[in-house]
Amino acid sequence: ISDNRLGGWHAYRASKAALNLLIRNYAIEQARRAPGSICAGLHPGTVDTGLSRPFQSGVPDGKLFTPQQSAAYLLGVIDRLTPEDSGKCFDWNGQEVPA
Repeated sequence: ISDNRLGGWHAYRASKAALNLLIRNYAIEQARRAPGSICAGLHPGTVDTGLSRPFQSGVPDGKLFTPQQSAAYLLGVIDRLTPEDSGKCFDWNGQEVPA
């Protein structure tokens, strides 16, 4: 939500806001059932797929990832998460994405 600089795409952006809230809610409920568990959202960056192809011209050099690169980055992020990170969202580089 916090990185929206363009406006538009109302339904898409509303669905992302709903997803952020679901992640927080699930993290709270999961902590009651299984203390120490982690529920977090992950942003893979811009991945070179058919879906992103129409928008790739605006992606800075070095920021368009293959699916394999993105998966490797996200696995690294997952490996570093702690229970205190539950309910938050993180980008491919491990930086928290403010809701």
